Amino acid sequence: MAVAGVLVGKRNRRSQWKWWYPEVPVLLLVVAALWGTGSADQTEEYLKREHSLSKPYQGVGSSTSSVWDLLGNALVTPQYVRLTPDLQSKQGAVWNRVPCYLRDWELQVHFKIHGQGKKNLNGDGMAIWYAKDRMQTGPVFGSKDNFVGLGVFVDTYPNEEKQQERIFPYISAMVSNGSLAYDHSRDGRPTELGGCTAMVRNQNHDTFLVIRYVKRRLTIMIDIDGKQEWKDCLDVTGVRLPRGYFFGSSSVTGDLSVWGDA
Repeated sequence: MAVAGVLVGKRNRRSQWKWWYPEVPVLLLVVAALWGTGSADQTEEYLKREHSLSKPYQGVGSSTSSVWDLLGNALVTPQYVRLTPDLQSKQGAVWNRVPCYLRDWELQVHFKIHGQGKKNLNGDGMAIWYAKDRMQTGPVFGSKDNFVGLGVFVDTYPNEEKQQERIFPYISAMVSNGSLAYDHSRDGRPTELGGCTAMVRNQNHDTFLVIRYVKRRLTIMIDIDGKQEWKDCLDVTGVRLPRGYFFGSSSVTGDLSVWGDA
């Protein structure tokens, strides 16, 4: 798994997240880089290495010099970080040890999701976090419920049987002050800020996901076709995210066996 990059300005694709799923999609965060801007008058972006995760992954989660921790069933090799193994009911996560004090930032994610299973039989999904509490296991894509901060969810499995208007996989976002619970039975609809369908499985090319937070405006954009053409997924103003929270990613497998390599 990887984290993403944060920047404001032009897109940069040096960061990667890769997920490989043999029979059903696996969820896993692979590589990431955090970018930020300087003063309010500057447009030049810069990489925040203390919030970045990239190859080689030696020492991630074990070395005292690493700025990342592993949780649950996550494991690391020199080539990838795997959040969940090829077993049912497993969960894993990777969390940045360094809080982010940037006012404005952009998180970039670059990934693949491959699977051989039936298109409607997927693992539960994965989440990308900017949250107050790190290293907390729980029912929300492998992390705690009633979280404080931002969660961006890549949901691969529809739990609400009667819904027909939403096509999965589906990307959504939720901001919580700790008083809101994620409703799995309704795929998080009551508390979501918005979202979009994202057919990210079994693509021959990489998918790019950008999460941008600038002047209390939260936007999510995706490039699924690999043509450097961005599609708006979500655009919400008036979002308040305090500084000093942590970036991370978590994944969970449900009744279906999934695994992922980053």
